Amino acid sequence: MERSLLWLPLLGVFIWLSWAGWNEYQKLEAYRAWAESFEKSKYDIYAVLGQNADSITWGKPTPKEPVNLETFSLSDVRSLKLLVDNKLVDPENPPSQGKVVLEFIFSNSKNIQIPFTDIDLAVNWCRYLQQKL
Repeated sequence: MERSLLWLPLLGVFIWLSWAGWNEYQKLEAYRAWAESFEKSKYDIYAVLGQNADSITWGKPTPKEPVNLETFSLSDVRSLKLLVDNKLVDPENPPSQGKVVLEFIFSNSKNIQIPFTDIDLAVNWCRYLQQKL
């Protein structure tokens, strides 16, 4: 009897892990369908990002489709910054860990911060977009 009670929490963890995996798979499939219309795109748990010519679209991934989508033009961007732990870093010499954000600064003093989970991915996007600017 005691052994079966010990396995019950493990069963609960397994069910939760299965649900979390299925949920993430659904987000990835929704992203894949969404990203087909873009020249270049990225997906991570914090944000989806797509680029077509001069236009950038980003939002939050969900199992059905990305939500809170915002679109802006690269021609409206005054500058682009790479921030790690809210500190400006050089894309040529990034730190190995920390919370990374790509910040777009517009001439109308509006800023958009797009979070990334991986610093290397954010650095690659920063270099790519700086060439486009």
